[in-house]
Amino acid sequence: MTEMVYGAVPVRDGEPILPKWWRTVDRWAMSCILMLFLVGMLLGLAASPPLAAKNGFEPFHYVQRQAFFGALAMIAMVLTSMMSPVLVRRLAVLGFICAFVALALLPFLGTDFGKGAVRWYSLGFASIQPSEFLKPGFVVAAAWMMAASQEINGPPGRLWSFALCIAIVLMLAMQPDFGQACLVLFGWGVMYFVAGAPITLLVGMAGLVVVAGTVAYSNSEHFARRIDGFLSPDVDPTTQLGYATNAIREGGLFGVGVGEGQVKWSLPDAHTDFIIAVAAEEYGLILVLCIILLYSGVVVRSLLRLVRERDPFIRLAGTGLACMFGVQAMINMGVAVRLLPAKGMTLPFVSYGGSSVIASGIAVGMLLAFTRTRPQGEISDILGRGRAR
Repeated sequence: MTEMVYGAVPVRDGEPILPKWWRTVDRWAMSCILMLFLVGMLLGLAASPPLAAKNGFEPFHYVQRQAFFGALAMIAMVLTSMMSPVLVRRLAVLGFICAFVALALLPFLGTDFGKGAVRWYSLGFASIQPSEFLKPGFVVAAAWMMAASQEINGPPGRLWSFALCIAIVLMLAMQPDFGQACLVLFGWGVMYFVAGAPITLLVGMAGLVVVAGTVAYSNSEHFARRIDGFLSPDVDPTTQLGYATNAIREGGLFGVGVGEGQVKWSLPDAHTDFIIAVAAEEYGLILVLCIILLYSGVVVRSLLRLVRERDPFIRLAGTGLACMFGVQAMINMGVAVRLLPAKGMTLPFVSYGGSSVIASGIAVGMLLAFTRTRPQGEISDILGRGRAR
């Protein structure tokens, strides 16, 4: 009925799947992702050998594992991007339910690997972090609920999604994992804003976040220690932030040279949370700006495509995925340059980590599926017809 009223772009009947996918997918955004992964492999060659030697592995043990996980992530990204939005929604909701149950069982079956936060399931040969897979599934499920609430006699989807968001945030805060909790809350807030939430409500929510942060500071030693370290005017040079700050300063514009960096020998998380410090020290500001440009390219191109989208579910889900992807990168780099408190958050596709890179591949695959060109008129066409009448 919609096509009868507004018209539609002609569909090429009988077109094979691969040519159709290649014609409709955002190739520029996908190219940015592939380049980010290649940059991550390059930095892994520099950052991971010291840790491998410390743990008694071959020099490129972690690089090989990252290549394996990255290949799985690229396959997952391409396969997911070929799916229809309806299939993506169904699989995402199913995956979200599984990840939600896994997150709820973490206090009983999970492990902290000596890092003070129970975030992983140990499988012996590898580990799984449920929160990484929960994020894209939650975004799609929440977008589905919000879109349903906009229909006539639709369910109270906004309220349901908010209740679900708060439940996830509380479970993440109990680990404790305040970084992922803030990211989930941010993703929901962006979608709620796009769905038409009043600004006063969002301001009120921001106030509640401040109150919750104050309570967490008073009752969580882990949270208070990170905030105090961030607010302190002096940086302890023997801490991870101290090493990272010094490495970024030493790198300058063009870096100290490939393989000449020293921060990788001091930072235990040089290949994960502080990988950007390795990039800044060895390759300088030039590579860091290139990395920022690649992330910006994915986010901006996705949002520009979503602005023209007519389907409210696709618009909400795509916006949530794109913004969450960009903000996670911003948080990771912000921590390294001491603009934000330490969060323990990876840099998507660049940091080492099986759960992180595979979950990022699935999330970006969903985003590419939502931003594919489909046989529909753009929303601006509808608005233009409305003015003409």
